[in-house]
Amino acid sequence: MEYDVLRRGVAELIGAFALIFVGVGSIVFTQGQDLLAVGFAHGLTIAIMASAVGHISGGHFNPAVTLGFLVTRRIVPAVAVVYWLAQLSGAVLGALALRALFPSVANLDAGVPVLSPTIDAAAGIGIEALLSFFLVWVIFATAVDEGGAFKSIAGLAIGLTITIDVLAAGPLTGAAMNPARAFGPELVQGIWDDWWVYWIGPGIGAVVAALAYDWLYLRGDRLPVVGSPASGVDEPRPGDAAVS
Repeated sequence: MEYDVLRRGVAELIGAFALIFVGVGSIVFTQGQDLLAVGFAHGLTIAIMASAVGHISGGHFNPAVTLGFLVTRRIVPAVAVVYWLAQLSGAVLGALALRALFPSVANLDAGVPVLSPTIDAAAGIGIEALLSFFLVWVIFATAVDEGGAFKSIAGLAIGLTITIDVLAAGPLTGAAMNPARAFGPELVQGIWDDWWVYWIGPGIGAVVAALAYDWLYLRGDRLPVVGSPASGVDEPRPGDAAVS
């Protein structure tokens, strides 16, 4: 059992490492000026890693996602702790790898998510909570819900959610959606501006999304697909002309 948990933890560590190395690397090389490239770098990394090891660990790579699984009793506390340690360690190692391998002139400080001067901490928490809500909602709908019609493309859907979140609010908060995404660069670069925003916001959004999806769609009777006979489509519709 311990060995199985360790193997899952390694998958989480590698996924978090890749997110930091590729995601922050894209920010450094574009100097933060190409939002589309940054969004796709983060999103495609998670899409690929979730598709690669989702069958092993679930492909969380994010302490907030693991928290959502914990509050809905889809992971036991001991395994959740292993995941959190692996995710944070992977993020730190990814940031250290950037510092060791990237050119000395590269501004790695740019990879630390910080709040725009145009918003305050409360708005930052709200934005991170909303972005994380979308992310965890999509994770539950595609990767958790056994009845989901789109489970085979869960990795792509999750990755693209991250991309649209970055495009929507990257300039405002950095669109971390992930405490590990903030923690690794913060620790290595020694920048702790508004660090707590990136724990509270994603945590709130993840918990609300996980509980809401679990309560609405995973606990009761499964809803028939709209348009199927089971949804009542075989009943006469108002205004339909009688066939003679």
